[in-house]
Amino acid sequence: MNYYAHSKKEQPKKEWQPMEQHLQNVAKLAAESASPFGGEQWTYLAGLWHDLGKYNPDFQRKLEGETLKVVHSEAGGHLAQSRMHEKMAKVFCWLIMGHHTGLADFGSDKTGARALEPKMRNPDVSDATLKNVPDEIKEQAHPAPPKILKDGGDVAFFIRMLFSCLLDADFLDTEAFMDEGRADLRNDEYPELKELLPAFDSYMDELCRTADSTPVNTIRADVLTQCRTAAEKDSAVFSLTVPTGGGKTLSSLAFALRHAVKHGKRRIIYVIPYTNIIEQTAEVFRKIPRFGNAVLEHHSSVADDDEKRETRRSRLATENWDAPIIVTTAVQFFESLHACKGQCRKLHNITNSVVIFDEAQCLPPPFLRPSVFAIRELHRHYGVTPVLCTATQPVLTKTESFDFNFKEGFDCITEIIENPASLTTNLQRVNVERFHDLSPVTIETIADSILDENQSVLCIVNRKDDCRTLAQRLPEEQTIHLSTNMCAEHRFQTLETIFQRLEKENAPLYVISTSLVEAGVDLDFPVVYRALAGLDSIAQAAGRCNREGKLPTLGKTVVFVPENQPDYVQSPASLAREYLQEDRLENIFLPETFESYFKQRFFQLGESELDKKNIRPLLSGNLDFSFRTAAQEFRLIENGWQLPLIVPFGDAPKIVDNLLDWDARSLFRKLQRYTINIPKNVMRKLIDEGHARELPDYPGTYFLDNNILYGTIYGFTPPDQIDCYEPETTII
Repeated sequence: MNYYAHSKKEQPKKEWQPMEQHLQNVAKLAAESASPFGGEQWTYLAGLWHDLGKYNPDFQRKLEGETLKVVHSEAGGHLAQSRMHEKMAKVFCWLIMGHHTGLADFGSDKTGARALEPKMRNPDVSDATLKNVPDEIKEQAHPAPPKILKDGGDVAFFIRMLFSCLLDADFLDTEAFMDEGRADLRNDEYPELKELLPAFDSYMDELCRTADSTPVNTIRADVLTQCRTAAEKDSAVFSLTVPTGGGKTLSSLAFALRHAVKHGKRRIIYVIPYTNIIEQTAEVFRKIPRFGNAVLEHHSSVADDDEKRETRRSRLATENWDAPIIVTTAVQFFESLHACKGQCRKLHNITNSVVIFDEAQCLPPPFLRPSVFAIRELHRHYGVTPVLCTATQPVLTKTESFDFNFKEGFDCITEIIENPASLTTNLQRVNVERFHDLSPVTIETIADSILDENQSVLCIVNRKDDCRTLAQRLPEEQTIHLSTNMCAEHRFQTLETIFQRLEKENAPLYVISTSLVEAGVDLDFPVVYRALAGLDSIAQAAGRCNREGKLPTLGKTVVFVPENQPDYVQSPASLAREYLQEDRLENIFLPETFESYFKQRFFQLGESELDKKNIRPLLSGNLDFSFRTAAQEFRLIENGWQLPLIVPFGDAPKIVDNLLDWDARSLFRKLQRYTINIPKNVMRKLIDEGHARELPDYPGTYFLDNNILYGTIYGFTPPDQIDCYEPETTII
C-alpha cells in the first residue's frame, strides 16, 4: 500500500505527496533551522517521526474523502516511548504530539485530556499503525545529548526552540505542496545585512555632514561613533544609556548592523513597547537607501493595503520572522517566547541575532523575572546579542541576598557609552521644578498655571478623565487633547497636527496628554508639566522639553501632584517623591540616580510581584512543565476587564458597512486602527442603551453607532460624562 501525507482535491493519487517525501523534507528543514543552536539531530528525528500516524489506513481513506476522525499526531510519540529512555521520550512526545495542538502541560490537573501525560498512557494503541512504517524510518539512532543542556541551558526553553523548528518546517513543506504560489513568494530574496551596512554608513555620514552645527548634534555624532566602535566587541549583554534626544534610534542600528556583520548574526530585531514608536522607527529605517524592503513591521496596526509598510511577501514573513530587520512589539516578542502554538514558529529565527530592547525601562514588572530570564537564555545559548536601550536603565543584573533574590538577572552588562554620566550632564536641556512643593492641587490650578506660562506647554497626566477635564479648561483654539480614548488613527492624525502647529505657529499651543507621548514621540516643547509618577516616567516626559536644545536657556519641566491619583501610580510616585527633594534635583536624571531608584523600586515590589503569574515555576522542575498554562498566563496586557469597540472615526463606518461584501480578515485588520478598549461595564451600558451594536455575523464585535459619544476633540466620552457636545457630532 502507498501512503500519502497530503492530497489535492480532484487530482489523481500520483500527484499526492508521498509520506516518505514529506517526512524527509520536514526533517531536513527542521534540522537546518536548529543547527544554529545545536539541536539539529533532535529536530531531524522529530521531523521524521512527526506524522507517523498517517500510516494508519483510516487516515489514507480520509485523504480519499471519507469522513473519519483520525488522530495522527500520537504514533510518533508512542514510537519514541518504545525506543528511548523516559526523559528523552517525553521530549519527543511533547514535540510530536503537540505539532498540531500545541505544547501541552504534562499533568492533567489544569488542562485535562489535553495534557501530555494522558496521551502517553497507552502507547500500544499505535502498534498496528507503526507496523506500516518502513524500517529505515523507524530504526533511527538516538540523538546525542544536546550541548546546550550540558552547558546549563534551560530544558523547557530548549524544548520550545525545538518545537519552533518542527512547527515551521511542517508548515513550510505542507505549504510548498498545497500552495506553490504562496511558497514561491517566500523565496523572494531579502538583502543581506552585509549589503545594508555600506548603504547605512553612507547615509549616516551624509546626515552628520549636513546636520546643523549645534551642541546636541555634536553629541549625537559622538554617540554614533561610540556605537560603531563598541560593535567590534565580542557578543555580550549590552546597554546603550543615552538621554532622550541623543540619537539612540539610528545609533543603536549602527551598532546592531556593524556587530551583526562582524560576528555573523543573521538578523536585527527591534523590540519596542508601543505601536506608535514602531511605526515611527520603521519609517526612519525605510528612509535609508536599500532598506525599503528589508524592514518588517509586525504589529496589529499595519493595514493590508499599505504596500509601503506591508506586502504579500512581508505578510508571510510575519509568520516566522524571515526578514533581515524586524520591528515588533514587546507584547509580540515576549508572548511568542512563552507561547505554545503557532506564535512559536518564529522563535528559531531569533537565534543568532542582535535584539534591541528599546525603552528597556518599560519591561513590565509583573513579568520581569521570566522576561529577563528569556533574554539571558537567548544570549547564553542561542547566539543572541541583546542591547538594553534607554535613557533610564533599569537594574537587571543578578541579585541574590537574604532579603531580595533576582536570580534571573544578567551576570554582567556591558555599557556602550564610555561615560553615561558625563553624556547626561552634557545633554542637560531642562531644569526640574516642584509645583506647590508637591502638595496636591486642583485641575483648575494647573490650568491657570499653564496659561501663565505664556508659551507652548505639554502637560502629561495619569488619568484619561484628568486629560479631558484639563483640556476643557484651556482655550479650545489653542488646545489639543490626546489620550487612548482616541483610536490609533485619530491619535496619529492628532500628532501630525501637533508637529505642524509647533513648527508654524507663534501663538502658545497647549497639548494635554496621557503618558502615551512619553516614549518615542519626538515632541519638543519649551515647558512640560508632568503629574507625579515613577521617576522614569518623569525623565521620559522631560525628554519632550527643549529636545533639540535650541532654547537660549534651559527648558522647564514642572512636576505636580493632582488631587486624584490612580492606584497603579501611587507606589512608584511615592518613591519618586524621595528623589525630587530640592537638594537632589541637580542630579535627578544621572544614571546613578536611576540605578538607585530601580533597586528600591524592585525591592519595594518584592520577588513575587516580579513574576506575578508564577511563570517560572510553571516552566521549571523535573520535566513536568506546564507549557499551555504558562502561555495562557503570560499576557503582558491584561484585557480581561476591557472589550474592544470600533469607533465612528475616519473610514471606520464605511469599512464596517463593507464587512459583508469584502475579505473580512483584511477589513478587520484595517479596523484595528479605529478600535479602542473600554471597561466591560461601560460596554454593557452602551449596548443596553442602544449606543453600540453587534455586527451581523461577527459575534462579540461591536461598533459605536453614536457620533455624539465620539468626537474629533476628545475621542470617546461615556454617556454619563457627556456635559458638552462637539458641534460636528450633532450634524445629521
